[in-house]
Amino acid sequence: MRTAFYISDGTAITSEVFGHALLSLFEQDFDHITIPFIENPEKAHNVKNQINARYKTTGERPLVFHTFVDNEIRHIIEQCDGACFDFLNHYAAPLSDELGVAAKPKTHRTHSIHEKTYDFRIDAINYSLANDDGANLKDYDEADIILVGVSRSGKTPTSLYLALQYGIKAANYPITEEDLVDTKLPKPLQPHKKKLFGLTISPERLHQIRDHRRANSRYSSLRQCRIEVREVEMLLKKEKIPFLNSTHLSVEEISAKILAETSLKRHKY
Repeated sequence: MRTAFYISDGTAITSEVFGHALLSLFEQDFDHITIPFIENPEKAHNVKNQINARYKTTGERPLVFHTFVDNEIRHIIEQCDGACFDFLNHYAAPLSDELGVAAKPKTHRTHSIHEKTYDFRIDAINYSLANDDGANLKDYDEADIILVGVSRSGKTPTSLYLALQYGIKAANYPITEEDLVDTKLPKPLQPHKKKLFGLTISPERLHQIRDHRRANSRYSSLRQCRIEVREVEMLLKKEKIPFLNSTHLSVEEISAKILAETSLKRHKY
């Protein structure tokens, strides 16, 4: 199996994102190794030796995705026996020419605590944790969005991802059997209808997820899942609340689709 290294003098998040995006184009498996905070020549030499050792062991050149600000450290890594892909410096020069401004590289700038949006994201995470699963209904005025749907349709992970990645205050509310008795929106949601966004899921997938949580229960039965999904989808359509099906989507894809449809402001950069 081919090895892919993601290395940087910072968090290596950019290297991972860049590398994974490229490797996703190829239908084969890779052994992924991430090494952050290579901040001095000694660490760089150790990583270089690790890459070289992997080449000797496997007989295949490791793929090395890296983002280094320090030229000395970058030079050491690029002397390894792997195939190196440098994202930052490949694009820095042409971008500098286009902007007419010289680049001023600085370690840890991309994912540091000094980001202008950092406080937005921390506040949003705290909000989403406090307003998960309908636990706290009094703070919905502060919400940027309120995700609704049947239990286990992906509301919690999506709320947390929106908060962590984009600084969006996302609450979520599970619509239960009790809420569906009179085919109306639950009272706590009615004043915030414009903030609502629904997540639905196939009954079969919902049955699988719930069965892991409460096996052989009425809650997890396929019949119950079909009833709840059907009723909630009818309610969302009746109330003209936008929704999407999360069955075959990752949390990243769900979040991206929500942002595209709602035009919520991102606090990422």
